[in-house]
Amino acid sequence: MNPSPEPLNESPFKGKSGIRRVINALGYSIQGLKAAYHHESAFRQEVILSVLLIPISLFLKTSGVGHALMVGSVLLVLLVELLNSAVEAAVDRVSLEKHRLSKRAKDIGSAAVLISLINVAVIWLLILFY
Repeated sequence: MNPSPEPLNESPFKGKSGIRRVINALGYSIQGLKAAYHHESAFRQEVILSVLLIPISLFLKTSGVGHALMVGSVLLVLLVELLNSAVEAAVDRVSLEKHRLSKRAKDIGSAAVLISLINVAVIWLLILFY
């Protein structure tokens, strides 16, 4: 008896390994970034914010850890926005009708983005004024 049967709906792309998987993953990631930039205005705004803040952070007189925290907090906003956009796209794919669970999922994703933006403000203020 087979202790772990094959999943019925397994993706045919899951079997890739080695360098081919890395190359495929890089391509999918670039496609995802392009899609987010093209379809998500919030992501575009946060990219502009990143393009401004990251160089500024590198010119400020602070420690290496300070620079890392400042840059990392800004990149975290982009990461959370990408995940929020993915949740919103998946919810919309399932159904465009109004539903309390769809609203909850989208609101929670939005809250995560807000917390990541607050995180940027707190880190930058602490490093600049503490």
